[in-house]
Amino acid sequence: MSQAISSNLKTRLQWSLLSLRVGVFIVFLMWTLDKFFYPGHTAKVFEKFYGISGSSDIIVYVLASLQVLLILAFVTGVKKRITYGLIFLMHGASTLSAFGQYLDGFNNLLFFAAWPMWAACFTLYLLRDEDVKFTIK
Repeated sequence: MSQAISSNLKTRLQWSLLSLRVGVFIVFLMWTLDKFFYPGHTAKVFEKFYGISGSSDIIVYVLASLQVLLILAFVTGVKKRITYGLIFLMHGASTLSAFGQYLDGFNNLLFFAAWPMWAACFTLYLLRDEDVKFTIK
């Protein structure tokens, strides 16, 4: 009986981790596409939230290209310690860089969505060895 419960729990865990991985991927995919289609927007974000000014379109396209490689490796489960870790760190930097927005929370409610996503990234990193559904070995 306990083996059936264990097997059922493992199956549900694997599907849950897959749903988190795909959900995080979708958000990162949209942020990556934004860099390709609207590099000026990315430059403004870099300046406002990270204090990095003067980002040219070429720099943004290079970063977006690298990000495509990372998110594809992430969603397919390649080198999980590295890719899941980088996704966690990148999203953490994004979440924390917007700290000022949280101080005026009711005028910036959408920024709070970053926290559960960061928690999902952390969960994926911690449970990366259990996240095996539709991954590349």
